Amino acid sequence: MLRPLRAWGPSASGTADNDGTAEIGAPPTRGVVLVLVATTAVALIVVLLTGVTVLLLGLLVYLPAFAAALCNPRQTALVSTWVCVVVIVPAAALSNDWVVNRVILALFAIGFGALSVYGSRTRIARETALVRLRSTAAAMQRQILRPLPLLTDEVLVDGVYEPLQQDKLVGGDIYDVAATPWGTRVLIGDVQGKGLPAIGMGIDVVGAFREAAHREPTVTSLIDALEAAVVRHNDDAEQRGEPTRFVTAVVLGVDRGAEAQLVSCGHIPPSLLHAGAVSAVGAEEEHVPLGLANLVDEPRTVAWFAFPAGATLLLCTDGLTEARSPEGAFYPLEARLAGRDDITAGRLTGSLVDDARAFTAGVQQDDLAVLAIRRSPHRSP
Repeated sequence: MLRPLRAWGPSASGTADNDGTAEIGAPPTRGVVLVLVATTAVALIVVLLTGVTVLLLGLLVYLPAFAAALCNPRQTALVSTWVCVVVIVPAAALSNDWVVNRVILALFAIGFGALSVYGSRTRIARETALVRLRSTAAAMQRQILRPLPLLTDEVLVDGVYEPLQQDKLVGGDIYDVAATPWGTRVLIGDVQGKGLPAIGMGIDVVGAFREAAHREPTVTSLIDALEAAVVRHNDDAEQRGEPTRFVTAVVLGVDRGAEAQLVSCGHIPPSLLHAGAVSAVGAEEEHVPLGLANLVDEPRTVAWFAFPAGATLLLCTDGLTEARSPEGAFYPLEARLAGRDDITAGRLTGSLVDDARAFTAGVQQDDLAVLAIRRSPHRSP
């Protein structure tokens, strides 16, 4: 059985107005009132001290514009009404300027207030649409890429997924976990290229994995199903005049035995952390990426490796291994893994991503997926 341990994804902040708009990130109304009172008091004191009524009170006319950028429409209307009253009444009572100056000031106050309320409503409507779009994208992401961590009868899988373009939420890196009658199957992959076409290929591969993982009894036959899915996608792409793509991938098979199975298709070899040592597994039996099997005669074969209780298997995409420092050096993954085998899977992946972010001075250069796999706590081989 596959069990997600927690849900994740962006959530919309704010509450909905009666008119259907959302108060997204609006400041407290009490704070808005305090700022208004303080600003007005300062302006009136300066007016009484200098006697320059129209000029100084005219500066308050711009307050609704700031409110439109920060507040919801009701708060902006409150600011606009306040400014109209505070500007028009004292200007009429205290000013010795010409009547035309006071009339112009009043018109400016009313006009700027109305435009500010309209601007606030427009901004809130756009932000609401963006939040709804991101919420929909987050829901789609939870269907395409399962929330982590995931627990099966054989393993616990935790990790970090960060697409290069955060607004898309899904990138060209893919992963999935399937609890099957033959044990747990784990997929991690990287689609060639960027953009929506790469995402489309990734969706097809994940879908093929989820279907074939429960149908195919061997890891090699599962790989053959993924190969067929990539070939079909490329055939459709050729008919549409789009370029074909390949997918690098690693597929693991873990049951309750002391060993695990791995098929590597041009992907970064997993790293096994155990007893203070770090070793690459499956590097000697690497095969061509998915979509390129017709270029070679050798069939893909399984690599077996020891996966004892207490060991951690780290899988990642080149968003981690090819991360570069400002000087152009690659991230030294093997060196940074040394001494980390005694921390939890979630802390391991999180600390690696944080370390890589510091190594690159905060510049993310590619989609990033990092998975850490351990034997389930109560299921030792």
